[in-house]
Amino acid sequence: MTTQMFGAPIRRKEDPRLVTGGGRYLDDLGHDALAAAFVRSPHAHARIVDIDASDAVEIEGVLGIYAHEDLPGRVGEPLPLLIPHPTLTHGRTGYALAKDEVNHVGEPVVMVVATDRYLAEDACQRIRVTYEQLPVVVGIEAARDGELLVHDDVPGNVAAHMLQEVSDVESALAAAPHTLTLDLDIERSACTPMEGKGVYARWDTERGELRMYSSTQTSTGVRAAVAAKLDLPLAKVECIAPDVGGGFGVKIVHPWPEEVLVPWAARLLNRPVKWTEDRREHFVGAAHERGQLQQVTVGFDDEGHLLALDVRFWHDNGAYTPYGIIVPIITSTQLLGPYKPGAYRCEFWSLYTNTVLVTPYRGAGRPQGCFAMERTMDAIADELGLDRAEVRARNFILPSEMPWDHGLLFQDGRPLKYDSGDFPASLAKLKALVGWDDFSEHRRVAEAEGRRIGLGIGCYVEGTGVGPYEGGHIQIETSGRVNVSTGLTSQGQGHETVFAQIVAQELGVPLEDVHVTTGDTRKMAYAVGTFASRAAVMSGSAIALAARNVRAKALRIASDALEVSPDDLEIVDGTVRVKGAPNTSMSLGTVSVLSNPLRYAFDEAAQAATQFAGTFDPDKPPVAEDDEPGLEGKDFYSPTQATFANGMHAAIVETDPVTAEIRILRYCVIHDCGTMINPMIVEGQVHGGVAQGVGGALYERMAYDETGQLLNASFMDFLMPYASEVPTIETDHLETPSPLNPLGIKGAGEAGCIPVSAVIASAIEDAEGFPIRRMPISPYELWELRRRHAVGEVPSLHRTSPTPKEPTA
Repeated sequence: MTTQMFGAPIRRKEDPRLVTGGGRYLDDLGHDALAAAFVRSPHAHARIVDIDASDAVEIEGVLGIYAHEDLPGRVGEPLPLLIPHPTLTHGRTGYALAKDEVNHVGEPVVMVVATDRYLAEDACQRIRVTYEQLPVVVGIEAARDGELLVHDDVPGNVAAHMLQEVSDVESALAAAPHTLTLDLDIERSACTPMEGKGVYARWDTERGELRMYSSTQTSTGVRAAVAAKLDLPLAKVECIAPDVGGGFGVKIVHPWPEEVLVPWAARLLNRPVKWTEDRREHFVGAAHERGQLQQVTVGFDDEGHLLALDVRFWHDNGAYTPYGIIVPIITSTQLLGPYKPGAYRCEFWSLYTNTVLVTPYRGAGRPQGCFAMERTMDAIADELGLDRAEVRARNFILPSEMPWDHGLLFQDGRPLKYDSGDFPASLAKLKALVGWDDFSEHRRVAEAEGRRIGLGIGCYVEGTGVGPYEGGHIQIETSGRVNVSTGLTSQGQGHETVFAQIVAQELGVPLEDVHVTTGDTRKMAYAVGTFASRAAVMSGSAIALAARNVRAKALRIASDALEVSPDDLEIVDGTVRVKGAPNTSMSLGTVSVLSNPLRYAFDEAAQAATQFAGTFDPDKPPVAEDDEPGLEGKDFYSPTQATFANGMHAAIVETDPVTAEIRILRYCVIHDCGTMINPMIVEGQVHGGVAQGVGGALYERMAYDETGQLLNASFMDFLMPYASEVPTIETDHLETPSPLNPLGIKGAGEAGCIPVSAVIASAIEDAEGFPIRRMPISPYELWELRRRHAVGEVPSLHRTSPTPKEPTA
């Protein structure tokens, strides 16, 4: 090609449509549909005694009111547990509508369908549900105590208990010259995408077919789940993800109750039905993440080398476990970051509470793991009086040691084996970018001005591109238009652009000729979904393989027509031409015509493919036995393991000496996602992740009271960073290609948010001189830590090297 597409910072193709109002989101569809609304539990834990809908039935325009007893067959059975695991011994899921008992505020109890949402909501308010309140379990400490139970048949509230160990941790700790124990706390938060969940369904009685639209991260998964629940053949269900206004993990869960109930009602009433989630519903009826209590015991030598790491943590999984224990498994394995831990043991308990269920949120357990590891590395440096970056460098896995097998099982059930990375090079880049070695002078100047500043650091490794597979399909029309389809969905990542770049590069066609469709089961029936920073690795690789298949077919067809060897041909700007003789050529559109032998000519171009055009060998069949008509191809990519991206962040913060307000002065990122398809989009993903990470470090938390009421279930009360709170993000990149896929790429979507809490905690700790063990942190909490430190309740950090200790025998 004359223009390099792969690796170029090309502006996003989808943006002009989206920013000019051309987007088609769930609520833009189905204006003629009936509307669904839900009566949701006002209690965190209660028995349903009676449901009286007599006043609501009288409202004109109400077509149906449904409680659990109205749900037939599989619709009334518990929702699926999507990811079973041997250690998830007490997995529990809810019902589409609560049966007998509710286990968190916001759980759906009754569905109303009416001619519009106003009437449906009015009817909901007239429905009287009588509850018998039950004891409530809120918070990890209460769940861990086990005195009160969320589910009567789950002893100690323990959904899962898992242990992974490599080498003899007890012996390694006993022999270590130094040991430290840290108690850490990460509070629960939520991703709150701009668009909440939503479902729109139409039933075709004549054909017995269901078409549904969902604001989802996995249209094929929703399709399969709904087909199973409604006892429909899979071929009779279509699911389409329109434009989706953000997902961040909450929309990977499926089926949500509404994704079952809305299609069921559409079939029952033989009318289109739609439901769109309002903001309060999202706060109390969707999903949260993050909440963990952690205890880390580490053994190390005089130089700060890790000898043993023993981690225990307790994970709040909320009232149900539909997505299994993926989040705590990721915490337990990704905690290790870029380091060689020596002997390693990690044990966790995943606990039920009477709060909204917990499922992946951008980072998915990694921010918690990174917080544990990076707080530990800072504590080692402090204990020994060593530079924090140097302690990290002494424990790095080196490039010459790749691939590195940690001896653990990752979230996909496969070995935790790093494929590539150069951690020393990343650290060198980060130190240069933030001015690590010059910071003491900046601190001196600030202190002379009465200002208090600190420098923080955090490193991480992120498993990306998990399987099992994704597919890609490419079709070239006779006009030269290139249609690309893949089954995973898009929620703003720039898929239309990066997938088009891959195809343009592989096929040698102009970018503007490539048109990408995602998340439509009519186009690609087999797919997994968009999560875990997997889209570029999985679908990108599949699309590249499909493009190579199409390219090979195009060259083969053109070689017959031009009477040259395929090896002598190239494709440039959508034209197949002879190398060194560019005037001997034909367009890919013409090749597409020749690929499809026709009996009828529908336009001028098609005449070249008809039976009397004289373009075919009469001794051969029009379509060879091992071929099929059309210039198109499909392929799937299924890896043996995940790819592992990595990065390092540093921040300079200022803490006000009077008000304890925390301001980020600089934020620097080094990121390695292998070969970059589009550096501009990678940077956008990193910037967005950092913004969410800043929210998780300084602002966002789900505040429950002791009765299980969420006290800040609105944007009036739930704090998020505005543009004024997110600093300018300085980025640099390292590219260590992955050997596992044809493009050498690794994922990037979650990278920005993973280490932010650890980095900000490190910087505040550096500024204040006492440990930071809990995040997020508010100015009041920092002020309170200062007060406790002043009276000796919080220890000081070492500021000078300690007296050398006698060698241990």
